[in-house]
Amino acid sequence: MSDSRQAHDTQKLPDDSSLPRVTPAAGEQTPTGWSRRTAIAAGLGAGAGVVAGAGSAYAYASSQSPEYTPNLSTATVGFYGDKQAGIDTPPPAYGQFIAFDLGENTTKDAVARLLRILTQDAAQLTAGQAPIVDQEPELAAVPANLTVTVGFGERIFDIVAPEKKPDWLKPLPAFKQIDRLDDAWNDGDLLLQLCADDRVTLAHAQRALLKGLRSFGSIRWVQEGFRRSYGSENPGETTRNLFGQIDGTINPTSADDTMNQYVWGQNLEGVQAWEPGGTSLVIRRIHMNMDTWDLSDRPAREDAVGRKLSNGAPLTGTNEHDVADLGATNELGFTVIAPYAHIRRAAPEKEAERILRRPYNYDLPVSHASGISQHGDITGGISQTGLIFCSYQADPIQQFVPIQQRLAELDMLNTWTTPIGSAVFAIPAGCREDQFIGQSLFS
Repeated sequence: MSDSRQAHDTQKLPDDSSLPRVTPAAGEQTPTGWSRRTAIAAGLGAGAGVVAGAGSAYAYASSQSPEYTPNLSTATVGFYGDKQAGIDTPPPAYGQFIAFDLGENTTKDAVARLLRILTQDAAQLTAGQAPIVDQEPELAAVPANLTVTVGFGERIFDIVAPEKKPDWLKPLPAFKQIDRLDDAWNDGDLLLQLCADDRVTLAHAQRALLKGLRSFGSIRWVQEGFRRSYGSENPGETTRNLFGQIDGTINPTSADDTMNQYVWGQNLEGVQAWEPGGTSLVIRRIHMNMDTWDLSDRPAREDAVGRKLSNGAPLTGTNEHDVADLGATNELGFTVIAPYAHIRRAAPEKEAERILRRPYNYDLPVSHASGISQHGDITGGISQTGLIFCSYQADPIQQFVPIQQRLAELDMLNTWTTPIGSAVFAIPAGCREDQFIGQSLFS
């Protein structure tokens, strides 16, 4: 499912309150009393060499889809590589998206220190090892396919390398027909995308990473999402969202050149990645009105999407991956896939208009009473449910925005969904073991 609007002014939205901010604190202390900055300065990651030994040469670890192991205690996804993991790797069961705001007086040198710390800690956690200041090291022992992906907002570039900031790195154009955005879920200077197949692993990784960053600024927002549990779906099976729809059928893949083209900007006419191995991420927080969705029967739901709910096949086909025949008509002369059907509106009109969808569901505690939340949302109903819609593409203006504009203008799914948050981040390339994420900005 992609973004869409709510057609009725009376729709009830969740009390989607943002989590408390983290108060900046002094440098984190290790169990032995060393400060984190002292450890770094002592050579545990000084300069450009985070983990490198003298004279060593390091090969890139693969960030492509790993073979999942049944034992999550040994299931790892390599952190180092020419591209960051967590994009073209299989989505684990749980996702945590954290936007971080840098302190007002943050300098270029401070950003470099932050990224060195972040790189070192992320590499150790994804390998099932405890970072140097981890006071609960036993919790790091189960990697559970943990990935840590780092994204940059505008301010990182403004501080470090304004000349390297991509032209598209800015808030999306306003989609006035559908958007009801709340600043509590918008923007951010730095993004951490954490994904894992074990909830304890994910919670520990979040705390371990944020302890190393909190002296640099504060949390802007946190979005927690989930998919089917590990092992409950067959490898490669398309997941379902909480509307019951198969979500993400037409996606680029690493099995051919489409992932390289549309996500990494290779050999795609008129589109180029902002740096080799880099891409972009658009995060849209979408409220799903389950209460009004309940009022729609199965034919109406399938008509709105243009696909069968049973297996995700287009209404003109039999199997999920059959190509939709947008010109097919019924006995009355009407198109089988309606003009307002989601898959018709999302169909590319130009070669570049394809994106990688990697969505996560959210489901918040039910409000006890109707009313207006602190963010202006209407609360009530028996569910507070939605989608953290993650779209990866080389250039969001050329690839994501045209699709979104068509959906905003006419998409029947708009009847049941409302975007309430939006953010755009530049995803830098991966790095070798003697480098840190984002090092190219300092060249």
